[in-house]
Amino acid sequence: MQKEKILLLLLPFWDPQIPPVGISCLKSFLQLHGYPVKTVDANIEDNLKELYHRYFAALKGHIPEKKLGNFYKIGFDILRNHMMAHLHRQESQTDDYFDLIQQLVHSVFFIPIEQAAVFELDGIVTEFYKRLRVYVSALLAAETPDVLGISVYSDTLPASLFAFQIAREKYPEIKTVMGGGIFASDLAPGTPNMAALLERAPYIDKLLVGEGEHLFLQYLQGRLPHDGKVVTAGENGAAVLDITTAPIPDFSDLQLVHYPYVAAYSSRSCPFQCKFCAETMYWGKYRKKSGAQVTEELLTLYRRHGSQFFLMSDSLLNPVVTDLSRCLSEQEISLYWDGYLRADKDAGDTENTLLWRRGGFYRARLGMESGSQRMLDLMAKNTTVERMKAALAGLAYAGIKTTTYWVVGYPGESEEDFLATLGFLAENGDDIFEADCSPFWYYPDAQGGNDLWRDRSVLLYPEKARDMLVMQTWMVDCEPRREVIYERMCRFVEYCRYLGIPNPYSLQDFHQADLRWSGLHPNAVPPMVSFGKGNYIDENKHIKELLAVQKSMSDDGDFGF
Repeated sequence: MQKEKILLLLLPFWDPQIPPVGISCLKSFLQLHGYPVKTVDANIEDNLKELYHRYFAALKGHIPEKKLGNFYKIGFDILRNHMMAHLHRQESQTDDYFDLIQQLVHSVFFIPIEQAAVFELDGIVTEFYKRLRVYVSALLAAETPDVLGISVYSDTLPASLFAFQIAREKYPEIKTVMGGGIFASDLAPGTPNMAALLERAPYIDKLLVGEGEHLFLQYLQGRLPHDGKVVTAGENGAAVLDITTAPIPDFSDLQLVHYPYVAAYSSRSCPFQCKFCAETMYWGKYRKKSGAQVTEELLTLYRRHGSQFFLMSDSLLNPVVTDLSRCLSEQEISLYWDGYLRADKDAGDTENTLLWRRGGFYRARLGMESGSQRMLDLMAKNTTVERMKAALAGLAYAGIKTTTYWVVGYPGESEEDFLATLGFLAENGDDIFEADCSPFWYYPDAQGGNDLWRDRSVLLYPEKARDMLVMQTWMVDCEPRREVIYERMCRFVEYCRYLGIPNPYSLQDFHQADLRWSGLHPNAVPPMVSFGKGNYIDENKHIKELLAVQKSMSDDGDFGF
């Protein structure tokens, strides 16, 4: 019996730093079971990317410099909601629709925006949907799939829903399946948003929540319940994937020249339970591979694709970073890798960080969140400010880039707490490669701290906007207030600029940030521009210990994580 033909998509807008891991893992897994699978990433399409850049340029032109904050991060809230409203508005809602767009801008930048600016932004969104219709229609006609699966994140939801609509409209026989990371945030099962989507999206046949390999296979084999649209891995009894036996991601359909990194992973889920995060609620049990296995997989990907430069998609690399570095440092080939790391005690030990550097660790992405010990304790971070300082110093000593992420406006954050964060930046700025801040985002029933906030949650936009937005946004009704949060973000960005700490977005920004890092640290990793041009780099094999340095940086923390 011939197996169904499957088309797996990732729609805009998602920053194409890496080829999409989720659909590439599904492809390799389903092909083992005899299914023909094609993967496509629409985020690399120039005519769609051009509209993304045009929208943000137009929006930025209407916002005063002092109000921009972390513009490209918070601006996505406006674009995503604008696209959702455009997709679902009725002709009778025209006035409410344009009023809503003004509200979207005001809720982020707290300034009025002229009607002419609203029309300009809306014209760009209208053009995007026109181009997307042509793109998706041509793709479906060329691939003729039996099953259309789309991996969805919050910022790709509007385009994904539109693609599902086109598929149902043109080819009603195609089975439509939705999965992806959005179920860990905006669309957590049992939430009002999930109920609203089910009501408004009859064109989606199944929503698969959680780890996708076994769930998708069960769907294709007809082994899922037929009476419900939403199926979760835990409730359905789907086996937890043994990632040590899973095939490595298959990127053969994707043009890797469009991505700075090749993607890989060494673990799934997370061993920690921070209260602002939903990672473990989505992925379930934490699992990891050995350093030897990951090393062999990275070498295989290197031989296939010729790239030395990887981004590990793990939630945290801490449980595997030393083992992996030791294994990679023993190889003749040099590979470089970037990933998320917890600022723990091991990162403050220069013996460790030098080993990691020699093993190719290129950049540590660190969730610092706050420079206030009180806030770290409220978040259940199980770390200390001193431990964070030591980790930054240890990593910077080895030359490993330190991208730091900060949460502004966590419930209960005071002005004193916020000033402690600014003070931390000032004290440790030379050891910080990049500082990226986000406002606290609240997702009902999708975070570890929900029991603390559920009774205080309120809607950001008026109830009458629900028909257009479908996906509502909630806030926690407490201090600091939303306007204060966004004002603090502007201060955070301005203070980083004053300190000379970058938050790069463009290639030119990254070039300048790399020059700064190289000037600060003798062991600095090579600039990003060094990779991807046929160059082979092996400087990590020759990193030396610097003179007159302590083996372990100061650390008076009490936690042994």
